[in-house]
Amino acid sequence: MATTEAVPTPAERPRSLLRPLAFTATLVVVLGLLFGVPWWSLVMAGNDWPAAVQVAGTLVFAAALVTFPVTMFLGHARRADWAARIGDTLLGAVWILFVWAIAGDLLRLALLAGGVDDPVRSRVAAGFTAVVALGLGLWGHREAMRVPRVRRVEVRIPRLGAGLDGLRIVQLTDTHYGPIDRVAWSKGVTEVVNSLDADIVTHTGDIADGTVGQRLEQAAPLGDIRAKLARVYVTGNHEYFGEAQGWLDHMRALGWEPLHNRHIVVERGGDRLVVAGVDDRTAAGSGLEGHRADHAVALDGADPALPVLLLAHQPKQIDAAVRHGIDLQLSGHTHGGQIWPFHYLVRVDQPVVQGLTRHSARTQLFTSRGTGFWGPPFRVFAPSEITEIVLRSGE
Repeated sequence: MATTEAVPTPAERPRSLLRPLAFTATLVVVLGLLFGVPWWSLVMAGNDWPAAVQVAGTLVFAAALVTFPVTMFLGHARRADWAARIGDTLLGAVWILFVWAIAGDLLRLALLAGGVDDPVRSRVAAGFTAVVALGLGLWGHREAMRVPRVRRVEVRIPRLGAGLDGLRIVQLTDTHYGPIDRVAWSKGVTEVVNSLDADIVTHTGDIADGTVGQRLEQAAPLGDIRAKLARVYVTGNHEYFGEAQGWLDHMRALGWEPLHNRHIVVERGGDRLVVAGVDDRTAAGSGLEGHRADHAVALDGADPALPVLLLAHQPKQIDAAVRHGIDLQLSGHTHGGQIWPFHYLVRVDQPVVQGLTRHSARTQLFTSRGTGFWGPPFRVFAPSEITEIVLRSGE
């Protein structure tokens, strides 16, 4: 049977035309602020730099402003890794400059109140911005590229049997294998995880940016990770930008247990623990058949008397975990904000940015700051982590 495409009604046409205009206007304003504020603070303001310095500085910022959207489009829409590396680095650098240019402007106001005149006042503020931004950029890049430190957390679960007391879980999340080749980094993460001799190793999603074929070599060391009882994985939202089913299949091929709305049961010392996983909350909108976060299906057939460890990529999936009587949910997604003070924006979208939190008499949530990074190769005041979680039984 032939089908016809829906035609907007006269009332809907203005709204359909306004959406792209509103998006474009918002984008222009955001880019104008991101690049314009540091340009004004560093190059213009009351600095009274020589004309040649002002022209050169303006050209640098103008070139960056033009390059940024082009490389982001080529890198993330067209999947050109070289462009993504440039665009992502520009994004991180200009965010750091923007934040500290604002701090520099506050310093300029303080100097004004103290009676310091221009150009000294503005040059001191510009110097402060440049030095702090450069220092934090270099340090933040090193923090992003290093193998994460181990963060140790102890979680008490009253329903946990005595035989499972001391069970050690290692959580990886948000590895984001991507445009920057991090094979050596991935091998380093595997070495650290294996040194912890965990009972269960988890990966709570956002394994890569790209397809399995693109990130095959970076993901390969995951196959060498060891665990005494289980290695389990769930999808994050970034899998649904690429090929979620492909990553589920590949992780199975590497010897991991994909918890695609399902559970397994592990046993130690005569006591058992349900380890369940659900798809990311964005899965239902992906168009992939059978992909959605479904806690009821994931727990179908599980003994309700047993404690439940749930893997769910986003902290905001905790409400469903509470309704289904989960004891502990492990999540990632937030990166701890990744580049300060972005965590304030993350908090608008998510109930938690990082750490262990309680959400009902039974349900607790641990949110990792992430093992890798997305996009900009920087981490500022939001260190990456490999998390070792020790479960304790009893009240």
